[in-house]
Amino acid sequence: MTDTASQPSHRSGIWLGIAAYSIWGFLPAYFKLLAHVDPVELVAHRILWSLLFLAVLLTVWRRWKTLAAALRTPRVVAILAATAALIAINWVVYIWAVLNGHVLEGSLGYYLNPLVNILLGVAILKEKLTRPQIAAVALAGIGVAILAAGAGEGLWISLTLAFTFATYGLLRKIAPVEAVEGLSIETLILTPLAFFWVMTLHAQGASGLDMGSGTTILLIVSGAVTAVPLLLFTAAAKRLPYSTLGFLQYIAPSLQFLLAVLAFGERLTTSHIVCFGLIWTALAIFAADGVRMSRVRVRAT
Repeated sequence: MTDTASQPSHRSGIWLGIAAYSIWGFLPAYFKLLAHVDPVELVAHRILWSLLFLAVLLTVWRRWKTLAAALRTPRVVAILAATAALIAINWVVYIWAVLNGHVLEGSLGYYLNPLVNILLGVAILKEKLTRPQIAAVALAGIGVAILAAGAGEGLWISLTLAFTFATYGLLRKIAPVEAVEGLSIETLILTPLAFFWVMTLHAQGASGLDMGSGTTILLIVSGAVTAVPLLLFTAAAKRLPYSTLGFLQYIAPSLQFLLAVLAFGERLTTSHIVCFGLIWTALAIFAADGVRMSRVRVRAT
């Protein structure tokens, strides 16, 4: 696999990716606390409160000038308009799935996503895979195919989540903008629609803001819960080959899978068990090959 990053940058990218996917893995538990809020309104609040959180970061880190420069670049704005639409679709579908008892289908979507990442990395970014990595991809693909065969009517959830987020990650990787500026512009693009939706529901007395202080606090905190893992993810995407990022992404659906079965009581089928075993075998192969390649890089240095 091609690795143009320095060793410290690669290592920091690994840890940034692990942090991002771990937070995403536990998000269903957070959203379950807001099950009484309309899924689209929940996404709107994530956007609005993320904007406030990002404004604080831009001020503390003194990045307003770089944000303004990015906004004056048509190519950057065009790419981020596309990524904003993709992430909004991803959020709405995912939250709807969580709140309607389809966490396993959501988990399958994020199991599929790394495979789509790897395919995009090879096809578009011309990244190379070693033989063990090819074997790992094949094993993971078999596992996901078995799980997909038993997904039934929920397969549309899985496919939508996989392709929207894989395309989002690819575009964010090639966008010539840093993580906080990029996420700020995406949020700015989505803010008018989000504000309109929340105000419309509030005028009708049906907003989550009318459901008590506990709900309001959870909605406000959703801004940080949304922004932090996305910032970690985009920073990791800048430092890692896309195929490596794809395999790290198995952390999130694995945690979601465990939550669905152990905490939310969703039904575990034989296909889920087989898929889980094959994917973790693939991860073990990928990790072992990563250690081997790291040693080769150290010797070369």
